Amino acid sequence: MTDFAEKKVLELPIAGMTCAACSTRLENNLNKLAGVSAAVNLPMERARVEYDPSQTDAEAIVAQVAKTGFAVAPQSLDLRLTGMTCAACAARIETVLNRLPGVEARVNLATEKARVSYTPGLVTLDALIAAVHKAGYGAEPITEAARAEEKARKAAEYKREVIAFAVSAVLTLPLLIQMGMMFSLGEEHGTWIPGWLQWLLATPVQFWAGWRFYTGAYHSLRGGGANMDVLVALGTSAAYFYSVFVVLLDALSGTSGGHLYFEAGAAVIALVRLGKLLEARAKAKTSSAIEQLIGLQPKTARVERDGETVEIDIAALKAGDIVLVRAGERIPVDGVVVEGASSVDESLLTGESLPTAKAGNDKVFSGSQNLDGMLKIRAEGVGAQTQLMEIVRLTEAAQGSKAPIQKLADRISAVFVPAVVALAVLTFAGWWLVSGDFTQSLIPAVAVLVIACPCALGLATPTAVMVGLGRGAQLGILVRSAEALERAERLAVLAVDKTGTLTEGKPALVELHATDNIDQAELLRLAAALEQGSAHPLAQALLDAAQARGVSLPAVDDFENIPGQGVRGRVEGRELRLGRLDWLAVPPSPASGGGAGGEGTSAAHITIALADDSNLLGQLSFADRLRPSSKAAVQLLQARGVQVVMLTGDHASTAAAIAKEAGIADFRARVLPQDKAAAVAALKAEGRVVGMAGDGVNDAPALASADVSFGMRSGTDIAMEAADITLMHNDLASVAHAVELSHAVLRKIRQNLFFAFVYNVLGLPLAALGMLNPVIAGAAMALSSVSVVSNSLWLKRWRPK
Repeated sequence: MTDFAEKKVLELPIAGMTCAACSTRLENNLNKLAGVSAAVNLPMERARVEYDPSQTDAEAIVAQVAKTGFAVAPQSLDLRLTGMTCAACAARIETVLNRLPGVEARVNLATEKARVSYTPGLVTLDALIAAVHKAGYGAEPITEAARAEEKARKAAEYKREVIAFAVSAVLTLPLLIQMGMMFSLGEEHGTWIPGWLQWLLATPVQFWAGWRFYTGAYHSLRGGGANMDVLVALGTSAAYFYSVFVVLLDALSGTSGGHLYFEAGAAVIALVRLGKLLEARAKAKTSSAIEQLIGLQPKTARVERDGETVEIDIAALKAGDIVLVRAGERIPVDGVVVEGASSVDESLLTGESLPTAKAGNDKVFSGSQNLDGMLKIRAEGVGAQTQLMEIVRLTEAAQGSKAPIQKLADRISAVFVPAVVALAVLTFAGWWLVSGDFTQSLIPAVAVLVIACPCALGLATPTAVMVGLGRGAQLGILVRSAEALERAERLAVLAVDKTGTLTEGKPALVELHATDNIDQAELLRLAAALEQGSAHPLAQALLDAAQARGVSLPAVDDFENIPGQGVRGRVEGRELRLGRLDWLAVPPSPASGGGAGGEGTSAAHITIALADDSNLLGQLSFADRLRPSSKAAVQLLQARGVQVVMLTGDHASTAAAIAKEAGIADFRARVLPQDKAAAVAALKAEGRVVGMAGDGVNDAPALASADVSFGMRSGTDIAMEAADITLMHNDLASVAHAVELSHAVLRKIRQNLFFAFVYNVLGLPLAALGMLNPVIAGAAMALSSVSVVSNSLWLKRWRPK
């Protein structure tokens, strides 16, 4: 019993097993390790390993899995972080997490979250949290249920910030008024608050409102790093304790000649608190797009249970429930309409402004709004398993990712605080050597400490990424990572699939040629009537054309489908055949002409004919038409300097016709699905950034091989595995909009980084030269990060052209 109690257990997810032989081989190899007892479950793709830590360890077990030819599948989780105040904090947490075996972590200062990918067995959740705690910060896993709790926590934290700033401002105001009077009237006439009272006013500000800077500095230094709190604590403490020393010295000597700097320390703390208050308010707005999407899901739903309609909490819904949605209500589930008809507004999910008609067997999605009819819906996706929540998860993961452009800021943030402390020491020493005056040397050094702002550097990229990707999600542009966004901004060549991307992806009737025996309306009526018994795409196109023209169709009898040739049957007692002209075997008759589709016959058309027992009645031409927006989208991409290349499996004449109509000069014909990836690779060989836009079905290899891939969806399929950017509109214009968004976000990032760098490059020398009062320096530092976040918030107003 003692030996058993000392053993540990690992539950490992295993990737790469395909059959019972795989699981048996893995089990045998694991059991070869000393002190190991393993059982592998093939259906669950998991291994349960019991081991004696004195004989082997988790690293050896994971290595044995890899040696056998399999892998322990990495897992991901999000941690909510507390205690961070600047970019140095985020860099410190990221460093300690990434030191753990099998861990890859990204910390987002703006969201106060860490996205952690780890190898089960090498590290546990408790170990991740312990590492963060040891570094001086707090961490806990984020769950769906924790969202409301986190919102309440942030609201309470914001309230505490307001109180702390209000108290510090009230206590600091008299000190600042006195400082202003001293500048205007001179020190002898402007000093009206005695030193002991200044001390009394400044102390609560220093050690109550400013206590967070001391605790933050302590935790940061204990964890082996240094952050903004260290700078503020050092600078304000120097001003405060120097002033206390002067007050005590004056009291002992009975004089009052020493200058006091209580207002400098108190004002810096008050202003930094104000800056953090404004920053917290602005940062809350950066995630408003995600909150808006989450808020689309109703809290309750009406369902049919045991023949009655009852209202239940959304969490109690399950797949298969019949949900009733009245006009004006939001749909609570993903599902299929089983009864009723209505128009549904899906604009906040897809960005599509026009309502979509819904009737029997149509799919509907959670968060969309039912406009004008009663719908009964059979639930298929509920709770967290809806398209809406998948969009939220994808966007949150992307918001937590890092753009390559941020790497420079991260490297600078890691050494920023120690460099500033060193600069402050050198400033003090330099002024001391020049002036020999302690007070004159102290003030520039304090100004150097309090003007330095690593926060602006840390917030420059993540706030712009958060706002931009959130806005993109609202408009149906779902970006997998910030890195993909940066590649999209550098896009030089875009390869596009023809079918379903440039074109509508289905045939449509474009021309009718009736003979002298019949008119065009009658030709369409008879042909569509005959096709009522067929499921062929051309049949559906004919029926759609008849419905659009309001044609009433007679019944068809004795219908027969001849595979590869056509169909035949009897309509209104008349024997008719519709299909290939060579199959009909009737002599051609003179046509009365007239193009129904407004297009001339081209190589891209498919033509079939209608005949009775002996006469040809007319010909009908079909084509996969260019989408109405494709030509404008191509022009927009070309205006941005993107070369558009069309890939298609069609023969050259058909490809040339579509390419000419779309305004595309470069195309590749006869490219099979399996060869599209090679075509993309050939374009990449030219050394330019190449994108691929396709429907994600047979285009998956090409999407995966491109530098940046655009997966175009109809709004009913969110298979996002292959694409870097998923577009809810099955429309090339969405690709152009995604490229526009990437330019807008990267432009904001560059503006933010420029401001953050220039602020520090200009501010630190001015402070060191004694040209900035510490109060002014503190105000500038507080406002720098606020201005960066506020600049990012302009992206909330972005709209595609």
